[in-house]
Amino acid sequence: MTSRRAGAVGAAMLGLIMVAGCGRDDAGGSGDAAAPVAEGAATGEITVWAMGTEGEKLSVLAKDFEAANPQAKVNVTAIPWDAAHDKIATAIAGRQTPDASLVGTTFMAEFAKSGALDPTPSVIDGKTFFEGGWDTTVVDGTSYGVPWYVETRLLYYRSDLATKAGQQAPGNWADLTAFATAMKQNAGAKWGINLQAGGKGAWQTFMPFAWQAGASITDDAAKQFTLDSPDFVKALEYYKSFFDAQLTPSALLRPGELEQGFVDGSFGAFFSGPWHMSLIKEQGGPDFTDKWAVARMPKEAAGTSFVGGGNLAVFKDAKNRDAAWKFVQYLTRPEVQVKWYGETGDLPSVRSAWQDQKLSGDPLLKTFGDQLNEAKSPPAIATWEQVATVIDTKLEEVVKGVTTPADAARAMQAEATSIGV
Repeated sequence: MTSRRAGAVGAAMLGLIMVAGCGRDDAGGSGDAAAPVAEGAATGEITVWAMGTEGEKLSVLAKDFEAANPQAKVNVTAIPWDAAHDKIATAIAGRQTPDASLVGTTFMAEFAKSGALDPTPSVIDGKTFFEGGWDTTVVDGTSYGVPWYVETRLLYYRSDLATKAGQQAPGNWADLTAFATAMKQNAGAKWGINLQAGGKGAWQTFMPFAWQAGASITDDAAKQFTLDSPDFVKALEYYKSFFDAQLTPSALLRPGELEQGFVDGSFGAFFSGPWHMSLIKEQGGPDFTDKWAVARMPKEAAGTSFVGGGNLAVFKDAKNRDAAWKFVQYLTRPEVQVKWYGETGDLPSVRSAWQDQKLSGDPLLKTFGDQLNEAKSPPAIATWEQVATVIDTKLEEVVKGVTTPADAARAMQAEATSIGV
């Protein structure tokens, strides 16, 4: 998943990890060369850390790998996501890492620049993955892992209410405004749409609009922030317009409020990832199946969405480096990715896996697969979590009318520049 952590503890660990990285002979960053992986079956013990459901379920695939590699043994340790960053950081600082680990996408730059991650070997072809997912592994031009699973965001909407309002899925920004307005005025929804009004992670809802406007977080070299560009301001203004028109609530929602409101018709639409499909099916029941649908992001200058997920990385201090990469490579085989989807619901990061009928035959999943071809992640910079907090804070000030979009963009730029890349 997209990585999150507590600021104070994370900042302390970042300092610790960077000190450890500076002491390495093979410091990470641009210019790291990927060593080859020995041919043949994997042998020896492979230690792997994984978080959440992935940590609980990975033993299923590990057993299959062991059957194909009888001289290898995979030992999986399950770790809670809220402890993942600091546990990995501590292991790196003490040079006591596992061989491989699931790594949150927004952890990658921090750990790679510390010198802790092994560059991705050439036996893994980056072109087989969705570009947005692969980009989350690239730091200063070098890949330090593979995308294991991905997620992106779509528009969830009440299709029955849209029909009542005389609306189709919106194709651009003007359509989205008209869509939300009609859902409220003509279809009886209390709120035409829900957009996150600030708070932790609000940037994930907002940034697709910035990318759709043509904005970026940094320049192409990821050396300077560009948060005060005219396109970024345009996106802030558009986002704010839904709050000004009272098409979306300005208060943060309570847990479960969005799902219940979507089912009872209070919310006409919202943006979210694939996990919401099961929540809606559970909340709405079988009679609700034909009352909702998903659609791709509206297209302005672009139709970009956010891409998140989880990456697999091998550490430079791995005791069984070659076998670890062979296990990682195994986990990215198309047929294994499809099996993993069946076990966990994690969407495959490998394009060809989506040709399987289990995914291509489901119209909801197919729309997610289509959107993954046009999805971006934040730049791979070690300070991203701090910058994201700035965007969350200033975005909330914009939607509450505390500051203007232009002033907020200037403040974001100044604070982000002070934090640094």
